[in-house]
Amino acid sequence: MPAWRGRWGGFWEQRARQLQRQVQAKEERIVELETENAILHLKLAEYQETMGKSSGAAMRFGILCAEQERLQRGAHSTLVQLCRAIQKVKQDIKELHSSSLELFRNCQDQQQDCLSEIVMAVQGAQLHHEALLVWQSKAGHLERSLWEMNERYQLEKQKRKLLHNRLVELKGNIRVHCRIRPLLPFDNESDDPVSQKSSMSAEVAHAVDDETVLVKCDRPGHPFINKMYNFERVYGPAESQRVIFEDVCPLLTSLLDGYNVCIMAYGQTGSGKSYTMLGPDYKKEPVLPLESHSDLGIIPRAVKELFRLISENPSRSPKVEVSIVEVYNNDIFDLLAKDSCAVTSGVKREVLTTKEGKKEVPSLTYESVRSAEEFMTLVGGHLQLRAKHATLVHADSSRSHLIITVTLTTAPSWDGPADQQSDRSLLKELDCPLPQQPATGRRRSAAPRASSRSPGATPESPAGHVEQVRAKLQLVDLAGSECAGVSGVTGVALRETSFINRSLAALADVLGALSECRGHIPYRNSKLTHLLQDALGGDAKLLVILCVSPCQKHVAETLQSLGFGARARQVQRGLVRGGRPAPRKPR
Repeated sequence: MPAWRGRWGGFWEQRARQLQRQVQAKEERIVELETENAILHLKLAEYQETMGKSSGAAMRFGILCAEQERLQRGAHSTLVQLCRAIQKVKQDIKELHSSSLELFRNCQDQQQDCLSEIVMAVQGAQLHHEALLVWQSKAGHLERSLWEMNERYQLEKQKRKLLHNRLVELKGNIRVHCRIRPLLPFDNESDDPVSQKSSMSAEVAHAVDDETVLVKCDRPGHPFINKMYNFERVYGPAESQRVIFEDVCPLLTSLLDGYNVCIMAYGQTGSGKSYTMLGPDYKKEPVLPLESHSDLGIIPRAVKELFRLISENPSRSPKVEVSIVEVYNNDIFDLLAKDSCAVTSGVKREVLTTKEGKKEVPSLTYESVRSAEEFMTLVGGHLQLRAKHATLVHADSSRSHLIITVTLTTAPSWDGPADQQSDRSLLKELDCPLPQQPATGRRRSAAPRASSRSPGATPESPAGHVEQVRAKLQLVDLAGSECAGVSGVTGVALRETSFINRSLAALADVLGALSECRGHIPYRNSKLTHLLQDALGGDAKLLVILCVSPCQKHVAETLQSLGFGARARQVQRGLVRGGRPAPRKPR
């Protein structure tokens, strides 16, 4: 029943009780007046008895009669008023009773309506409760199905990761590709018309097939050359940048799986290394249009693909940081350093070995990037600091090794004993050998690095140990090897050439020592090899792209580059069945 109806019912009951009390008071007053009238009648009788005794008594009797008449008139008037009041009170009581009955009937009707609504609500609640139980059962079933699907997804994800790494290892953790550039106008520039005429048609390096390079040269007064070299992939002059990048994509998957990846371009000056890594007009247009340009190099394409792969799993997006250094005259310069005072180079840095055996450059500047466009804007703006010098071979020859490092930092996906045991079970199920853990991709250290310029702070576990997965993508555009007599350099440029050739020779020595499985690997013979030690050793994935010129006048440098690639192919770091490195047989 509504509250207002309860309040009105109480009001009318209180009003009825008040009127009843007034009626009772009036009745009591009538009784009192009747009593007083009886007393007056007694007194009148007494006065009448005494009338005969004296005249005074007669006079008093008259007064008494007058008083009695007056009292009677007053009593009659009072009685009339009381009767009227009583009639009014009775009428009010009757009306109150009538309204109370009507209000009571309305309350009963509303109570019945409320009871009906309550019954319907209870019935609806029961139906909803039953439906809720059904949906809870379905939700529980779906949760179990989701959990099972998630378990299967994680299992398949681990299988994919292990199989992908196994596939990369079977192809070789160190892969060597060769790219033969087309003939260019400056290849025909010569002071000797005879030499110029011969060089226009003298194309000595040929791509026989997708895996074979043939160098055939017959020059008067020189020994006849007819050599074939085999590599994992050979690109002819007509191969596009897109085709070359297709063989780089699997390495980006390994990067996201926690393995270090290094892609470097090797070759003589003017052989197309910077074109392969960066694309055309990178010196005039630092910020490349990533969407429309069809000749983008490996670096912009790799970064674009990397961010695309990261966006596919936003729940575990790693932090992406970039550092840019150049190795110039066997010194390391930080091109991102804000305190650089030099115009053509950055701040000099040194390579140190950490307690975990990793190679780090203290105080190296890292910049966070969130997109491929932001990355290329950063890189393009600092490429202008790279040391360059004109030579007879190339008008804008790079005189330093450019190393762009992309560092991914993310939470570990699986590092615990249970997960490792699960992976071992997967390997047995897939009939694969147990792989090595990524040497630098998975990092478990005691404390984060203190340098404020190192990659972002590392989260700490409750036990006080730092657990993070860090993987590095190193994109290397090596300075071109060249002969001082051919390039015609002197003075400072000659000194630069000497350092370039010595660092490339040190790189060849390291690969030779690795291929021969020597006990000592001479990483420290050059700042270049010391800085790239994590990419050259361990289970990192290394792709060397040999860029060679097809011209007859560059045949010596072409043979040297192909010999370097052949030596690099002998390095075997993958595992075969039984866990022993298998020697790679030349094809």
